[in-house]
Amino acid sequence: MNRWTILILFLVCSGGLQGQNSAAYKASEQWQQHQWDAHWITVPQEAGSKYDYGIHRFRKTFSIHTVPEIFVINLSADPRYEFFVNGTRVCRGPARGSLYNWHYETVNIAPFLKKGSNLIAATVWNYGEWSPGAQISLYTGFIVQGESEQEAVVNTDHTWKVYADRSFRPSLVYLQDVGPGDIIQGETYPWNWNGADFDDVQWKNARVQERGQPAGTGTQYLRALTPRPIPLMAAWMEVPMKIRRSTGMDLKGNFISDRQDLKIPAHSKVSILLDQTYLTNAYPALTVSKGSQSKIVVTYSEAMYLDDRSKGNRNETDGKHIRGFVDVFYPEGGNKRVYSPLWFRTFRYIQLDIETTTQELILHSFDREFTGYPFKEKGRFSCNDPVLEEIWKTGWRTARLCAGETYYDCPYYEQLQYTGDTRIQGLISLYVSGDDRLVRKAISDIASSVTPEGILLSRYPARYNQVIPPFSLYWINMLHDYWMHRNDTAFVASYLPVVKSILNWFEYKIDPQTGLLGPLPHWNFVDWPVEWPWNDRAPLGGTPPAAIRGGSSILSLQLAYALADAAALLEHFNETGLASKYKKLKQSIGEAAMKQCFDRQRGLMADDPAHSSFSQHASIMAILSDAISKDQQQHLFEKLNSDRSLTQATVYYRFYLFRAMKKAGLADRYVSSLDIWKTMLKSGLTTFAEQPEPSRSDCHAWSASPNYDLLATVCGIAPGAPGFQKVKIAPHLGTLKWVKAAMPHAHGEISVFFEQRNGRLAGSITLPPGLYGVFEYKGVSKNLVPGTNDLN
Repeated sequence: MNRWTILILFLVCSGGLQGQNSAAYKASEQWQQHQWDAHWITVPQEAGSKYDYGIHRFRKTFSIHTVPEIFVINLSADPRYEFFVNGTRVCRGPARGSLYNWHYETVNIAPFLKKGSNLIAATVWNYGEWSPGAQISLYTGFIVQGESEQEAVVNTDHTWKVYADRSFRPSLVYLQDVGPGDIIQGETYPWNWNGADFDDVQWKNARVQERGQPAGTGTQYLRALTPRPIPLMAAWMEVPMKIRRSTGMDLKGNFISDRQDLKIPAHSKVSILLDQTYLTNAYPALTVSKGSQSKIVVTYSEAMYLDDRSKGNRNETDGKHIRGFVDVFYPEGGNKRVYSPLWFRTFRYIQLDIETTTQELILHSFDREFTGYPFKEKGRFSCNDPVLEEIWKTGWRTARLCAGETYYDCPYYEQLQYTGDTRIQGLISLYVSGDDRLVRKAISDIASSVTPEGILLSRYPARYNQVIPPFSLYWINMLHDYWMHRNDTAFVASYLPVVKSILNWFEYKIDPQTGLLGPLPHWNFVDWPVEWPWNDRAPLGGTPPAAIRGGSSILSLQLAYALADAAALLEHFNETGLASKYKKLKQSIGEAAMKQCFDRQRGLMADDPAHSSFSQHASIMAILSDAISKDQQQHLFEKLNSDRSLTQATVYYRFYLFRAMKKAGLADRYVSSLDIWKTMLKSGLTTFAEQPEPSRSDCHAWSASPNYDLLATVCGIAPGAPGFQKVKIAPHLGTLKWVKAAMPHAHGEISVFFEQRNGRLAGSITLPPGLYGVFEYKGVSKNLVPGTNDLN
């Protein structure tokens, strides 16, 4: 592979090129066959275990006579790294994956080089037993591979130096699945360790392990090195935080604004509560001087608490306390020391508890560098209702904070890529940003988790296996979503074996006596209603009883819903026999559910054949799977939506409630059905929560679904053919007077303006070049062509 091809790969990683069908993506596939000369390196045996908790510093010096225009290297680490050239941070990585797809970054470091001696360095850390739930690891290691003979001087081998940094310890306060906090001792920290003038004579030579093994080389690999399929994360500095209260000093206004130092006198105890005013993900960095033997405790929280669970209005702090993750810094008295945790923190509120001894402590700055997937907000939505515009804004912040190197269910507590959340996130990404790279990665990530049984793990990448069988069905829906929205047939076709494997597992779980699913193993999570609590038989909650004992209409009809999408995929790819089989199976499940679970007296779908309980969920899936005939779907929806005795769909399952509403021909009610989101805004939330109060997480991916529906349901923009090669626009403004919106498309931008006048709809639709479609409204159809289409 030539150097220019590798540079293209660098542009992909840095966001310089868009789309996986580019020449760069094809080049990355070729690069997987390139044999690496570099070896993985790790800590020497006398420095400690390569499997346990440890923060390790790697350094390598080399000389060049002239600075080249291109100096391309490929690098990765296990599990995490931060990479520097001549003291400047170049990137963080690797993008999270699995041993089967261990990602590496490709970067051009020429802009950071200088004539003569140069230093490249990396921090590699492993949280060991406290590692994040989403972090897979084989052993602590680092690898750098130069692309050409000139660049091979940086290849990782025994000439690299390594130091086991003992200044870090894990902070286990409020420990969650995202890993521990950091306790940093300034007295033992190797200050300026990544500087050229640092004396590393006492550092050890790295221990050399196996060669880097690219995926697809046919070798016996330990980690299959695969090009990073997504760009590097976005980064910018957050605005100054506001001081909400303080003790020990009288402080007001913004915290350390305009770089005005804050001096904490000796023998002082000071507590400062800071408010970002909105939730964010960021790397905090506190720069201090002096303060020998002082202590700084930094607590991060999504909200202030009234008690152990209740948060109340998120804007209020009076009478509340902070609880959350904690970092602890112990300054050693040096000048302008920067203390920063290894991983980002999620917070709206930060409390600094500072205790000084014999020396004053000077705080120079408290920077917070935002991090997240570099989505661009290309979609737009505005209307005459400012509350809906605020829902759009808040939903997009929610979606952004739940997307990094993978999608996250929530950034504060887990940062795990669950399929149930991810299906919704993928649609939001496609509609609001048009960037499909993280969607593709998610489909691939989760597909690679296939178990020996044939279904998928509920979340992946993940350290620990967890199986939620219904989530495997949502993965099929997700693949179908991608197929409808992107003309990427080779990618979709490559995952059809996974579709078949999942459905084969479910097919063998159907009880031949009832035609419904029998008892299912694992955690059959559906939603978070209070009627499905945690108990001895369902220790994780969210599970309807019939899912455990068998005969669940909800899960059986969800299988039928997935079978419809699977049949459409298989039929498109000429597997007509199997598609026909799945259509028949879908129909038989629907007939069995109607016969045994539909309650004629109540006009609703019961949760099981015994009619022992009723939920919105069962009737929602009856509509989505077409178990109930199309002419009866509207009546069924009216019943499920009005009967408050039913187990109610919470925030997550509202996504499927709205799918059923739309399918039943009642989508004009959507804008009047957002009370849950309006209530969250009134409570001061700046992102949408996991569930109704008291909610654990204040930012949960599945709660951002309005950002999809405002474009797909209210504006009615949807694919009219697989690959979005045609468009169908069927708006449902409900009580709105006007709507103006846009969404990105592979050919350009689709924009709409709709206005309701005296019961009639007027406006315009503008399509990009090459895109045709149809407009439908109250039984009227109109063909759409590229350019502006005026409506009456």
